[in-house]
Amino acid sequence: MKTTRHATYNLNYHIVWLPKYRQSVLKGEGASRVRSILHEIADDKGVEILDLTVQPDHVHLFVSSPPKNEPALLANWFKGISSRKYNHRYADHDGEKIGWARGYYAGTAGHVSSETVENYIQQHKEGDS
Repeated sequence: MKTTRHATYNLNYHIVWLPKYRQSVLKGEGASRVRSILHEIADDKGVEILDLTVQPDHVHLFVSSPPKNEPALLANWFKGISSRKYNHRYADHDGEKIGWARGYYAGTAGHVSSETVENYIQQHKEGDS
């Protein structure tokens, strides 16, 4: 359990999102850079990353957050800030920018199966995000 001034909570969220155009671009140094930036964002926003997986075609974040931060806000922070920071820091050096597809998957505490994540990724590969 965690506490704020006015709440005791145990709120954990799974958030999954994809690179723009569903490309497998999160590899090697790029994946490491994204991972580092996501940890910076969590520290800045006062949330705890419980688990983080950066795959070539998606990011899977499991985060604990105070009740004031709704899942949509968390997704917007992590997606928006990470792409801006990445592109500001590295696009001039490498010429490669990171962009995220519209939307995301959000689930609450507990176990999210790899099947759920795969279904989300497949839906985005089949449809236009």
